[in-house]
Amino acid sequence: MTQLKEKKDRDTTFSKPLFRSPFYDFFAAQETEGHWYDWNGYKSPTILSDEELEYFSIRSTCSVFDITPLNKYRIVGPQAEEFLNKLTVRDVTKQNVATVKYTLWCDQEGFVIDDGTLFRISDNDFRLCSQEKHLPWLIDTSHGFDIEIIDETKHICGISLQGPTSASILRLLGVNGIDNLKPFHLFQTKISNIPIMISRTGFTGDLGYEIFMKNNVANKFIERVWNAGTNHGLTAIGYNALNMARIEAGFIVANIDFISSDHAIRPNRCRRPDDLGLGWLVDLNKGFFNGKKAIVNSKLEDSEAFKIYALEIDGKEPAEGSVIYYNKKDEVGTVTSAIWSPMTKKSIALAQLKLGSSKSNMENLWVEIYSLKELQYYKLMKKVSIVQPPFISLARRAACPPANY
Repeated sequence: MTQLKEKKDRDTTFSKPLFRSPFYDFFAAQETEGHWYDWNGYKSPTILSDEELEYFSIRSTCSVFDITPLNKYRIVGPQAEEFLNKLTVRDVTKQNVATVKYTLWCDQEGFVIDDGTLFRISDNDFRLCSQEKHLPWLIDTSHGFDIEIIDETKHICGISLQGPTSASILRLLGVNGIDNLKPFHLFQTKISNIPIMISRTGFTGDLGYEIFMKNNVANKFIERVWNAGTNHGLTAIGYNALNMARIEAGFIVANIDFISSDHAIRPNRCRRPDDLGLGWLVDLNKGFFNGKKAIVNSKLEDSEAFKIYALEIDGKEPAEGSVIYYNKKDEVGTVTSAIWSPMTKKSIALAQLKLGSSKSNMENLWVEIYSLKELQYYKLMKKVSIVQPPFISLARRAACPPANY
């Protein structure tokens, strides 16, 4: 019986069978384009109907995105805090119950393994969400700690509601306390007797919420959300729209904008927190944590490593994968993520550049773009400017209470 159920939950149209989220039937029903991809072993949409309309639902009304494929690890026990304080770069002892923290974890050389979010549900109960799989590593590093690590990925599902009308939809659903929920805080409640955990978090740089629940209540829950969102522009979206929003927010993705030290074949592809612009996450005042000594030593050296920069590029041609040059001749890096931003009306990008410490090297930068016109590629050299991320900053993201639309 179990084997039959697993076969039903998997999709065999890909080269390898993929799992289907408990929300799969709902999202498939919204599909007109039919673009799907493999996200962590799940069949997930890239586009459901129209990429641009999906993007504008994030910025103008409300979007719903399936985050079930995220890796979710429950870490519980009397030494859970101590373990996570050793594991991650932030000081977990300072994290209050019912809050969420963005964090990193590194190997012993101080190179970033992955980033993710740490949910503190109670004093000794945490959930760690990440893009990459880490269960064997978590178990290995937990030796000697009085904790239990549970992989919840296949048992807990979730959706992300993002956009200016997201709070209004939750109010219609009867979510008490949504007006007082601050960014990076969470609480547990029930909607129509459906137990959920809701956090004011997301990957869009906009007002939004992530909601987690057990698989067996997914269909009942998404039906209620969809009905509540009818008059608030609720739109089901795929990854491409989300990706546009996350680039505008200046958020990076492991193994797209940087190579995880777990995946890097060559040592010079590994990056430390400072290289990713995330040195502010590292608390060097706390006790030992993985990679601390190496991170401290690296700060005493003149770093010649590649670092991530936010860029604005002249023109409107997307520059993803393009090479960056200094003075139009010396190669200094590569664009990792890029879009034409509907919000800023500019071509924006994230890139790994090796510029050293000289400010003069940060000027006179150019990107080489090959633009396809009438079946012929034309080489374009476009001026590049380094800017401070994020590319957009929306007041509603932190508004408390959020506006009611």
